[in-house]
Amino acid sequence: MEMLSILRADGEYDPKLEPDLSDEDLVKMYRHLILVRKFNERGMALQRQGRIGFFIDSTGQEACQIGAAYALNSNDWVYPTYRDVGVCFLRGVPMKVIFDQLYANAQDYMKGRQLGVHWGYKEKNIVTIGSPIATQLVHAVGTAYAVKYKNHRVVTLTFFGDGATSQGEFHTALNFAGVFKLPIVFFCENNQYAISLPVRRQTASENIAMKAWSYGFEGTQVDGNDILAVYKAAKDTIDKARSGGGPTLIEGVTYRMGGHSTADDPSKYRNQSEVEMWKKRDPILRFRLYLMKKGLLSEQEDRKMQQEMENEVNETAKEAEKVAPPALSTMFSDVYEEMPWHLKEELDDLMKEGT
Repeated sequence: MEMLSILRADGEYDPKLEPDLSDEDLVKMYRHLILVRKFNERGMALQRQGRIGFFIDSTGQEACQIGAAYALNSNDWVYPTYRDVGVCFLRGVPMKVIFDQLYANAQDYMKGRQLGVHWGYKEKNIVTIGSPIATQLVHAVGTAYAVKYKNHRVVTLTFFGDGATSQGEFHTALNFAGVFKLPIVFFCENNQYAISLPVRRQTASENIAMKAWSYGFEGTQVDGNDILAVYKAAKDTIDKARSGGGPTLIEGVTYRMGGHSTADDPSKYRNQSEVEMWKKRDPILRFRLYLMKKGLLSEQEDRKMQQEMENEVNETAKEAEKVAPPALSTMFSDVYEEMPWHLKEELDDLMKEGT
């Protein structure tokens, strides 16, 4: 299987494969790549300073998020992973809302009840993330089945890591999608590690994309650090799904530059020389060079954009940090439509204790 690639590491590209994107689209994609990188840097710093409890970094995987999500319509459904904050930004979720969730403050959409980076925003058709690996795949298939049943021209895009392909839900979801020819795109962000387990220890297959053929539909492998290739693959397969062509499995070959989470030390299971090799394939550096070669970005404009994104992230984080924690009484809400008597008594006792 030939891997789709348009951009080289030095910014050179194949003009025959360039997707049909305006100059404005290209610059917008770059701004979102920078925004995700700056958000990751700030999130890691906040956790290390003890100001938030948990964070999961996606540095190195930004092109998979932005490239794939850029091909969606606003009414399409997304089932992301905890690394895909770029999908939230791109679909219009305010950054303040995301930081509120990280701080679990009183303005948190989740009311402080979710683990950090486990967001979900129904207004943007982004379904809430869960920690168990691969469970979102069967949920995404359910949504795809529902929209097909209702004859809606809507596509479901679900993201997952290479580790998810070792779970039973991966088989269940792809098999069901193939049998019923559902309008869904499965996007595997193959970042080379399932926490500490390398992909070579997870499967004997030559690659992950080829697994799709076992379920009766197409699989395609793409350079996950090449945002143009990711967008082209996603756009083609999303359009195919929308027109009744059934599902596709995309494998984006990328790399997780940091640890699995703030609770992980990647130096225990991989060599620094490997990390340095992948740094040369940085998706942001590659796209920056491409934009400069096309005359769409200068060094001065890039520095300005980088500073603007950093300022926006830092100011938004400060604003969220000022918000108080949720009131203790909120732990009793949203459990029952009508609160039972014993919880009312407990709530009354809590309020008396608080006074």
